[in-house]
Amino acid sequence: MPMNDLWQQLREKKALDDALRAGIVAEFGTRGTKALDAIDRNLVKKYLDFFVVIGSTGEYVVSENVCTCRDFAFRQKPCWHLIAVRIAEATGLFETIDTWYQENWKK
Repeated sequence: MPMNDLWQQLREKKALDDALRAGIVAEFGTRGTKALDAIDRNLVKKYLDFFVVIGSTGEYVVSENVCTCRDFAFRQKPCWHLIAVRIAEATGLFETIDTWYQENWKK
């Protein structure tokens, strides 16, 4: 399934079925698998200012198709955090946190 169709189907269904999961893994490989795991484990958080994905070594801010992780910085291609946020946005599968993430930076 072409990638544009994949995102469109996710937005229409607002859910992850086996076919969509398989499409994500086929398109993104290991990064897709990690992104789905993050969705399943509720590791995607939507703050008032950013999406944040909890990774094994820290929290990563995702905003406007850019992620703060090393993988994205070096490759400039979608990392698993960015893919997880795209899935979360399309399906609504994220935790909403009613505060500004930037407030954490001041601490």
